[in-house]
Amino acid sequence: MDMLFDAYLTHESLQCEPDDIPCTSDPVWILGKKYDANKELAAIRKDITSRLWFTYRKGFVPIGDSGITTDRGWGCMLRCGQMVIGQALLFMHLGRDWRWDHEQRNQKYISILSMFEDNKSANYSIHQIALMGASSENKEVGQWFGPNTVAQVIKKLSPYDQWSSLEVHVALDNTLVIGDLKRLCLKQNKWSPLLLFLPLRLGLSEINPIYAESIKKCFSFPQSLGVIGGKPNHAMYFIGCVGNDLICLDPHKTQQAVRVTKECSKEDDMSFHCQFATRSPILDLDPSMAICFFCATESDLDKLCQLLHDNLVVNEKQPLFVICSERPHDLSLSTMKAMEDSNNFFNQVDEGDSDDEFEMLG
Repeated sequence: MDMLFDAYLTHESLQCEPDDIPCTSDPVWILGKKYDANKELAAIRKDITSRLWFTYRKGFVPIGDSGITTDRGWGCMLRCGQMVIGQALLFMHLGRDWRWDHEQRNQKYISILSMFEDNKSANYSIHQIALMGASSENKEVGQWFGPNTVAQVIKKLSPYDQWSSLEVHVALDNTLVIGDLKRLCLKQNKWSPLLLFLPLRLGLSEINPIYAESIKKCFSFPQSLGVIGGKPNHAMYFIGCVGNDLICLDPHKTQQAVRVTKECSKEDDMSFHCQFATRSPILDLDPSMAICFFCATESDLDKLCQLLHDNLVVNEKQPLFVICSERPHDLSLSTMKAMEDSNNFFNQVDEGDSDDEFEMLG
């Protein structure tokens, strides 16, 4: 009888339309792209499915000397970190408009995906992230990470990816220093693409509702790479929003570890792509999170800084963070001064050529 009941439930669930994207007049934002849910549902789902989806895996080679062969129960934030860097690499090497198709996979896609294979030789594998966390962040293998920790670990791993030459910056103290970003990415008149993490804490035990609209705005920026956060010990990767809900890729599914090769089966390849996203009310979000952006060019960074200033800083009584041209000597005592410098800086940018003004301050 129980087997028949389970079969009935399975049959019923297959008949139901997924509740991933609601029928609504509200715009749907997916990593900087705007959609109409009533007219572009297939395109929305194709965009979501084309994002790299990293979940719990089992049956991989042990991580170091730990003997651990699965990250189930502890690796969700590590997997979210993988998803962020994965999207950055997709945007960098294949472009924002690339869409996944198993029958038309190219070598660039295989090269990106292989960086996340579950073994120590892969640059951004669960093994490398966990071991780097143990050696540099005092996190034992098998211990849960927070958003800032996984961002710091990815920053330390990125120099080993010589193919991408991606710079990773983790902005601390709720402060974005433009001069730091310019010096990091612009060397010998050559720009290196930037992955930017903005770790934030927007409340004590729950998120302050005053920040909800600002968080949603971030998904509308062309440089958006989403948000990593969720709830304590239950991390998720948020890639968009609709109404007051965030659209997320959930890593809490345990799948068998697989080899990444050009000949891998469609089933194995599909295990890295989520068919239907889930949604979560924005006010259910834990106050600890990291907002992420990708800037392929210096112009992208200039435009992002202007968007952040105009939409999230100016005229906001409690902005998400501070933007300033250079780092204040004492952040805790000079936040207001930094905000004033930021306003003056962007007023100057508005009066002249954007690139020239940024160069003068670099």
